[in-house]
Amino acid sequence: MTLDLKKAYLLLGSNLGDRALLLGEATQLISKKVGDVFAKSTIYETAAWGKTDQPSFLNLAIGVTTALSPLQLLNTVLEIENMLGRKRLEKWGARLIDIDIVLYADEIISQGYDLRIPHPEMQHRKFVLQPLAEIAPLAKHPVFKKTITEMLEDLTDFLTVEKIID
Repeated sequence: MTLDLKKAYLLLGSNLGDRALLLGEATQLISKKVGDVFAKSTIYETAAWGKTDQPSFLNLAIGVTTALSPLQLLNTVLEIENMLGRKRLEKWGARLIDIDIVLYADEIISQGYDLRIPHPEMQHRKFVLQPLAEIAPLAKHPVFKKTITEMLEDLTDFLTVEKIID
């Protein structure tokens, strides 16, 4: 029996604590619990979006091959967030770690509020598209049928998103 592996793209973010360390720890846990991390973007510093009176975020996009179903993937990334101390206190509030499923193969999934793939707001958010374009420029959005690069070019979000040089 062979495993049915799917490519998924995740966006990691942190704006509390040692942000870079938390992104690294989350990436390691994803590698152990989700599957092979085959691509990792540069880390970007991003002004807070939605609720702007909080520290800026560090964001990172990763590509992973996984045998997990979309629901298993969601539950696993939520478990990783909990392991790293994530507390859900307010919508768009400050957080130690946030892991969002941006794309899962070419699937379109809507199961309540929690499991929506592709990420329902990705096309409006520079902090998602910019790091994703770095690792998957030709990946296509399954609804809009545009590449990540095309979506980034069409974007009207002018939020500051800057590469962090290590």
